[in-house]
Amino acid sequence: MADKYVTELQVSDSDRSRFAADIQQAIEWLADYGKDASGGVTRFLYSDAWSLAQQALARRMAEAGLHAYYDDCGNLFGRLEGSRPDEPVLLTGSHLDTVKCGGRYDGAYGILAGMIALTYLQERFGAPRRTLEVVSLCEEEGSRFPLTYWGSGNITGKYALDAVPAIRDIDGISLQEAMEAAGFGLGRYPSPRRSALAGFIELHIEQGLVLERERLSIGIVDGIVGQKRFMVRVDGTANHAGTTPMKLRRDALAGACEMIAFLEKTALSQREPFVATTGQLQVQPNLANVIPGQVVFTVDVRDADSEVLEQFCSTFKSVFAEIAERRQLSVDFHEWMSMHPVRMNADMNRSLASICEGRGLAYRSMFSGAGHDAQMFQAVCPTTMLFVPSKEGISHSPLEYSDPRDLADGIVTLVEWLYLYGYKEELR
Repeated sequence: MADKYVTELQVSDSDRSRFAADIQQAIEWLADYGKDASGGVTRFLYSDAWSLAQQALARRMAEAGLHAYYDDCGNLFGRLEGSRPDEPVLLTGSHLDTVKCGGRYDGAYGILAGMIALTYLQERFGAPRRTLEVVSLCEEEGSRFPLTYWGSGNITGKYALDAVPAIRDIDGISLQEAMEAAGFGLGRYPSPRRSALAGFIELHIEQGLVLERERLSIGIVDGIVGQKRFMVRVDGTANHAGTTPMKLRRDALAGACEMIAFLEKTALSQREPFVATTGQLQVQPNLANVIPGQVVFTVDVRDADSEVLEQFCSTFKSVFAEIAERRQLSVDFHEWMSMHPVRMNADMNRSLASICEGRGLAYRSMFSGAGHDAQMFQAVCPTTMLFVPSKEGISHSPLEYSDPRDLADGIVTLVEWLYLYGYKEELR
């Protein structure tokens, strides 16, 4: 069924070239809001740069013929009204916020691609049957406040504006205060909670090496991996580096190194997309001539299978305890994050594969090793993601880059999918 409608649409080569030029211009335009001296982009939730960027997007949506409106936590929507306005909305988009000194593509691409897609569909076919919306989600990264998915979480019910978390940023400003200073959370706009969504599709740069290395145009995301994160503290005895014999030492760093080496060796024996990482290490007293008495380090474990994740975590904790006992150390674990794997919608992915095949776009199915807003939407409506290649896999950096031709292929795929389900078929 999908092949028939893909052929009917016939996005031309000139359209693809137009998409490439339009997305490159739009990416550069939006990057000016929050551009920092190093060439990166810093656009924290409810900051001045964030507010100016949302306002600029609202103007651009209106100029493109979309109805632009906010909800009360600061998510911005551009609406292309359907001929059946009472039916659930088909939503696309991504997040506006960035990490500190981040790249110009992460999040922004999905928003701007959605705007280009809706504008193109309106120009060619007029009003859809099902209402289409593009969303600029207010927050995903957790860069300013110690929480993530504030935008999609409010839409899907994880958060609520009558129970704003009592958290503060590095300057002591609370989330409630920052939100109200930006003009939100005051009842001026509709509630962010949405109950009538037909589906959500997020277009995003891969932020990894797979598509570029395999010379593929599109990644169809089967799911988003689960994550567990721990702080591990190893205690020994700080002592003189010159006068303490090797066999009498209780070296916390040597023990931690053995633990981390075990973590890497065991993780390498797992099948993809399993990964395990120690990214942060604190050593006390951290002096050249003193045996380390305490080490605190992080463990970040991710996989698409909850059982594998649980088993691995149980194993490494047991082995770490054995290492500590053998070395006369103590070890403590604090698990501070636990997120289950999320599967994307299989029917949506089948139609995306059909579109890629009809277009001659080389693609593969894959898991996302990073979290995304799509994992929040999957709990309330059919949801999936599309990836396009990232140069050298670099992201969250001023060096982040994707070729405009690859960005255009993502837009073509998004256009055809939105046409299929916005103008033609029912979404299951």
